[in-house]
Amino acid sequence: MVGLPALRQEPTVGVKFLSAGTAACVADMITFPLDVAKVRLQIQGEGVKAGLSKNKGMFGMMVSIVQKEGPKSLYNGLCAGLQRQMCFASVRIGLYDSVKNQYSALASGSISPGHVGIRILAGITTGGMSVIFAQPTDVVKVRMQAQVTGMAPRYVGTINAYRTIAVEEGMKGLWKGTLPNVTRNAIVNAAELVCYDLIKEFILSRRLMSDNIPCHFTSAFAAGFCATVVASPVDVVKTRFMNSHHGQYAGAVDCALKMFKEGGLTSFYKGFMPSFIRLGSWNICMFVTFEQLKRFFTHMKQGSIVPPVPKVYAAVPSVTPMDAVPTDISHYNFYPIVINQWD
Repeated sequence: MVGLPALRQEPTVGVKFLSAGTAACVADMITFPLDVAKVRLQIQGEGVKAGLSKNKGMFGMMVSIVQKEGPKSLYNGLCAGLQRQMCFASVRIGLYDSVKNQYSALASGSISPGHVGIRILAGITTGGMSVIFAQPTDVVKVRMQAQVTGMAPRYVGTINAYRTIAVEEGMKGLWKGTLPNVTRNAIVNAAELVCYDLIKEFILSRRLMSDNIPCHFTSAFAAGFCATVVASPVDVVKTRFMNSHHGQYAGAVDCALKMFKEGGLTSFYKGFMPSFIRLGSWNICMFVTFEQLKRFFTHMKQGSIVPPVPKVYAAVPSVTPMDAVPTDISHYNFYPIVINQWD
């Protein structure tokens, strides 16, 4: 897929949906161990005063998980994670351009879709919308990631987790932490997509790079850093609240207040480096794959990837005066000419 020619038309919403969901799943499979380590660091020392827990760091946490629980534990909750991405990324990324255009249309075209305000509003909207569809998968993913192999598990599998949460906590339990998650994902989505858009446009307008993998890589890396800085506090609160037992916190605000009492402001940036490394690498994997898949599927639709099926037409080899054409054409020879059906 590398080196595909420029698109001749804008990809459809369906192409963007499929490309975004698939690219997000690819990125999740590559970076999932980093996400597990991030979650473990964010809940580390939960319920105790700051300084009593041992911060191993991201790679130290990964090594500890492998030593104590085995390599397989680095992929705890992967199934729920992939389910989440297919619901989540398809909406927040796949609908971004469409929502951006709709907001521009609502402004009677007086504000272009490329305006920063329109982009931020579109990012917040699709980020919030996606949570409505994907929240149960996010709750299950966080809880599965937080499980320590070798200890009595809260859930024996993804389906069991959905069922157990629904029975013990009701449907409300599956949407636990929706408010902090909507806040977190609206911020992350706006930061990621707007930064990616603006940086990519800046690079292309200055002709620093062509619209290909190096440009996508650079834009995605910068977008990941911006998203981590603005979203880390909400992300930590979301993770702790989602992972909490029933009744542990009165709500997301109560969770944030208790975190502040236990560890001060630094507790809201717990696991920042693994969050950045994870989100930065995830953004790179996702955006690079997304751009390539988007081009691939669009070119397939246009017929420039699949070898064209030749059509055979008959033609007379040369022009002949009408009076010289014999009345008996049974022995007249026709010569096949192969013409590309997309010519």
